[in-house]
Amino acid sequence: MTVGVLGVLIVGASVPVTGMLDAYPVITGQALRYALAGVLLLAWARLRGQPMPLPGRRDWPALIALAATGMIGFQACLLFAQRYAEPGLVAAFLGGTPLVLALAGPLAKGKRPSWAPVAGAVLAGLGIAVLSGGGAARWQGLVLAALAMVCEALFTLLVIGVLERLGPLATATWSCCAAGVGGAAVGTVADPSGAWAWPDGRELIALGYLTVVVTAIAFLLWYSAVSVLGADRAGVLVGLMPVSGLAVSLLLGMQDFRFSQLIGVALVSSGVVIGLRRKRDELGALDVEVLDDVAADDRDHDRAQRPGEGDLLDELRPAVDRGQAQREIHGAERNRLADGDLAVLDERRDRERLGDP
Repeated sequence: MTVGVLGVLIVGASVPVTGMLDAYPVITGQALRYALAGVLLLAWARLRGQPMPLPGRRDWPALIALAATGMIGFQACLLFAQRYAEPGLVAAFLGGTPLVLALAGPLAKGKRPSWAPVAGAVLAGLGIAVLSGGGAARWQGLVLAALAMVCEALFTLLVIGVLERLGPLATATWSCCAAGVGGAAVGTVADPSGAWAWPDGRELIALGYLTVVVTAIAFLLWYSAVSVLGADRAGVLVGLMPVSGLAVSLLLGMQDFRFSQLIGVALVSSGVVIGLRRKRDELGALDVEVLDDVAADDRDHDRAQRPGEGDLLDELRPAVDRGQAQREIHGAERNRLADGDLAVLDERRDRERLGDP
């Protein structure tokens, strides 16, 4: 959970930095940011000696769709929406993203939505609406704001299967590479003359920060959180983005404090707490993975301690089933077993009876 919170706080706090790129070409600027982030993640994996699995045929369609919608498409919709709607209304629309993830995340895996993420998402969405303050819009702005919300949800929904197959690092890396290549191609075709303008000092600082912190680091943290919490529970953390942006704006003197902001922060915080709750008898994806890992570790430990013996079922086969004399185990100090344990007898002869080499 901590990595997810840190990831969304980083993204939320980057809003003032994003404004430094208002005059820079949108699509190619994003393409440059994503391409450089992909290179950094590849270098990080190489430096740590961590394997980087290549996407398979099942993964590339999702990664390309993610680059087109959740990455390049989201930024484009967000920018154009603010030409027809006030920023507060666009932000209020984005407050619906946690609810979309709470409902669609489990459905994408063939499960029913849980009450805790849904209830938490509703509270977080209300808190975002209070923090944004709403605003006026033309119909074009409403459509683009809704599309931005869908694109933001697709940033998580499209990689659910990819995360399970590749892991967070490879998912973040290849999605950035796909967005970098695709954005560069689209931006060049759309504006051949001005697509690759050289950034000035202010824009270069903004691009560097967005590349390293907001993309490479934050994407890795977010996908790590999604792989652990699931898309529905991780979705409620999206509500922390405007809270982080508000805190930075207040610290920099870019926004005045209002009492309604406390109400919005309280709603978002309550939504996050409720949305991350689990039932005691509910085994989520993380619980199952932990149990599987423990079982695998136990088997490996048993084999390491007794390298000449086989699996646990072979080791604990009752002696009477093999027609052999049972060893005296209860009187010997070194071979004392608890009640109900079975003696481990001649494993080699047992394997010969089973036909194992």
